[in-house]
Amino acid sequence: MTPVPPVLRSAELSTGVTLPYVERGDPSGVPVVFLHGVTDSLRSFDLALPHFPEWMHALAVSQRGHGDATRPHAGYRTRDFVADAAEFIRSLGLAPAFVVGHSMGGFNGLRLAIDHPDLVRGLVVAASSPSFADNPAASEFWEAEVSRLEDPVPHEIARDFQLSTFSRPIPPAFLEMVIAESLKLPARVWRGAYWSFMEFDQTPDLGRIRAPVLLIWGDQDAFTSRAGQDAMLAGIRDVRLVVYGSTGHAVHWEQPERFAADVTTFVERVAGRGTHP
Repeated sequence: MTPVPPVLRSAELSTGVTLPYVERGDPSGVPVVFLHGVTDSLRSFDLALPHFPEWMHALAVSQRGHGDATRPHAGYRTRDFVADAAEFIRSLGLAPAFVVGHSMGGFNGLRLAIDHPDLVRGLVVAASSPSFADNPAASEFWEAEVSRLEDPVPHEIARDFQLSTFSRPIPPAFLEMVIAESLKLPARVWRGAYWSFMEFDQTPDLGRIRAPVLLIWGDQDAFTSRAGQDAMLAGIRDVRLVVYGSTGHAVHWEQPERFAADVTTFVERVAGRGTHP
């Protein structure tokens, strides 16, 4: 099969926002929707996407307020992100899709699988947790920095935040790009989006997830704990955990090839693909 190059598109949703997304692979292949972490964008998956097979229909989305997506004045709670994700999957005719979420994207993915089981065929939760409220690093960053942010957001805040997310080296040019993406967000979006996953605990609802789930977690992650992974292992019916040693919060930046391979194996298993071209 001739490789299908990535294409930048946008989706105008009935939720009132327009979300840019990059599309890669076979448009008739298995749909996999990628949701980034807080202050990131669809470009968060730039390092990993080239390692996915061409039979996969990969769509990496910039969520509301992030990247070049619409930035409404308000509406940055989990339910708002999830409403967009559900409408994105429906409007593009992707249901049921695999959903891969990193950090905030994983938190949103959990809620999507809980509230819209018909839309989620399988879920990958990378460097996330069903609750962030009792996480010391996340709470400290909220209290000390994010809750007090004003425009313009200082460059050093965005840089320090992104530097705190990884323990293995990443390409310098990629780091500068993700810092620039973070700086696209006004302070109100930083506050609203960050608070979205600090405000409630999804642990009691994990048993409602019907889709198979793969957890990917780095053992040097400063923002999500092993206890959060154990809570998901205990609460989700069909779940498996893969731990990346000597890896921080940005598992898909630090080990993009392994990340792509693990996600691909999961999709193959759940979709019932044996050998592929």
